[in-house]
Amino acid sequence: MMRVGIIDVGSNTVRLLVATCAGNRLVPVLEHRAFLGLGEEVENYGWISDVKLREAACCVRDQAAEARAHGAHHVEVVVTAPGRQSANASELVSALAAAARTSVRVLGPEEEGRLSYFGVLAGLDEVPESIAVCDLGGGSTELVVGTPAAPAWERSIDLGAVRLTHRLDLADPPGKEILPAAREEVHRMVEGLTPPLAKAGYVTGGTARALRKVAGRKLGRKQLERAEALLCKRSSAEIAKRFEIDPRRARTLLAGCLILAEVQERLAIPLEVAKTGLREGAALEVLAELVAA
Repeated sequence: MMRVGIIDVGSNTVRLLVATCAGNRLVPVLEHRAFLGLGEEVENYGWISDVKLREAACCVRDQAAEARAHGAHHVEVVVTAPGRQSANASELVSALAAAARTSVRVLGPEEEGRLSYFGVLAGLDEVPESIAVCDLGGGSTELVVGTPAAPAWERSIDLGAVRLTHRLDLADPPGKEILPAAREEVHRMVEGLTPPLAKAGYVTGGTARALRKVAGRKLGRKQLERAEALLCKRSSAEIAKRFEIDPRRARTLLAGCLILAEVQERLAIPLEVAKTGLREGAALEVLAELVAA
């Protein structure tokens, strides 16, 4: 059975998925994650340092080798927000391509949202007639609404959990006094967003999966408000220990919760945390291209 390896270079992590298809279902063979924190440098300095470029290249080199060792016929590297937001994005792409010995694709916001949309759909047992998918990332947030056949409405918000955390220089613990300024910044970035109504909503991404441990799988207004109250008064170390979350993820969790609360309010439906997302969507696309070829 044909296998593909997808390496997803994001603002917070670098993630590997090796997968194949059984019938119409995507079957994961291997998943691996490494925290890198590219989005922090992009937000603080506008570019990625030489140290981080080397770190990213080493990480991608290791994951590409791991994918090939597990039988991947094709390995593809996709770069999300860091490839769009960093002043030296071309240097990042060159370093990753040389390290992985394969092509590197910088995803535009629409492409990122579309891959996440179909990746989420691929993980559902039953797909509603209309669906909203939010890809909550470290550097940006994509929102797509459509039907099982195709997206009908797509928007990207140039703000993610990592960028908001460092833009506001959130303390650890943040304290509830930061909430008004944080909410105002999120509202400013999301202002004018008027998505069409959908029958069901899903959120994907590492921040969303971590929030599920804090607030539950269904994220409505009340669940997100309770999560905000807790995340404000607990340090990242406390959150990490209590909910078994990586401390680096716990550090940006409040910011992600605030962004998601604004999106959820505009969608007017609770959001369920999806099991799948961008990497699965990219894997399905590559597998389809290989089969067609």
